[in-house]
Amino acid sequence: MPLPFDIYDLRITVVAIEGRSVCDLAVGDYFELTNSSHVRIPAGKHFCLYAMAAVMPLLPAKQRMLAENDWLERDTLVACPDPEERLIMQIERIRQQRMDSESLT
Repeated sequence: MPLPFDIYDLRITVVAIEGRSVCDLAVGDYFELTNSSHVRIPAGKHFCLYAMAAVMPLLPAKQRMLAENDWLERDTLVACPDPEERLIMQIERIRQQRMDSESLT
């Protein structure tokens, strides 16, 4: 018996670089997390692995609807850990879809 649930696809976008761009990213660069676990980067672009690592722990929670007063429901900004760069990323929900939990691990 299928067990459907709702999940959000996410876009993580560089919204500010308050230092120097050590990893060669620019404001507006992004990657997307779709279909629960697919990472998409626009053709011809890249995204810094260390910036991704900073945001990754938050993504499973942001894919799901949380309680209105949960801090993670309200907060959307994440900073890269490189102090020279001070790169700021924003997590945005871009679409909601229904998935079947039996098709996922």
